[in-house]
Formats: sequence, C-alpha cells, structure tokens
Amino acid sequence: MERKRKTRLGRVVSNKMDKTVVVTVETRRHHPVYKKTVRRMTRYKVHDEKNECQPGDTVRLEESRPLSKEKRWRVAEIITKAEQIEVRPVELEVQPEEAVAEPEEAVAEPEEAIAEPEEEAED
Repeated sequence: MERKRKTRLGRVVSNKMDKTVVVTVETRRHHPVYKKTVRRMTRYKVHDEKNECQPGDTVRLEESRPLSKEKRWRVAEIITKAEQIEVRPVELEVQPEEAVAEPEEAVAEPEEAIAEPEEEAED
C-alpha cells in the first residue's frame, strides 16, 4: 500500500540557507470559548534542492523523511512566484560647492524670519 503524504500550502519567508527555505503556514481555527476565528502561524524548515524559492513565493510542501535536525518537509512545487522589483541606485551629480552653499542659505532664512517679528514688536 502506498501511504499518502501530508501536504501544506505556505509562503516562503527566508532563503538565506543553502538548499533550505523557511516557510510560514497559516491555519485558521474556530476558538471554542470566544467563538472567533484565530490565526496560527507555523514555520517549517523545508528542503529546496535547486535553490529556486525566493521570499514571497507560495509553495506546496510535502512531508518527507528526516533530512536534518529540523528539516522534515520538501518543496513539492512552487505555485506562484513573488514579484521581484528591481531598484537601481540613482547617480546624483552633486558638486562640492553646491553641497556647501545650500545649508548656508537654509540657515539664513530662519534668522530673517525671527528678526521681522521683533521689529514689529518694537513699533
């Protein structure tokens, strides 16, 4: 007889380890006393053989034999890939003279604003 393995759906939280990802699985249960829906989040260390998973991906986990001290699950498939936003640094061309001149002007303006009300008070 072939035994059916447990499966879960979750979201990849971290992929900083080699061939391992951390997946958060959210379950919702009805609280017996308060009659409210309660969210419970469980984190699993999951084996990712090809290092394909990125943070934000939705994956299907499959139960497996113990692979390490904490790994008991494998990535069965990647259901949806997370959108990767590329951010390129903008090169600012600031000359040293302009960088020094701007703070002096900013300091000069508040002094003038403070001096005007004093003159009005003396009149």
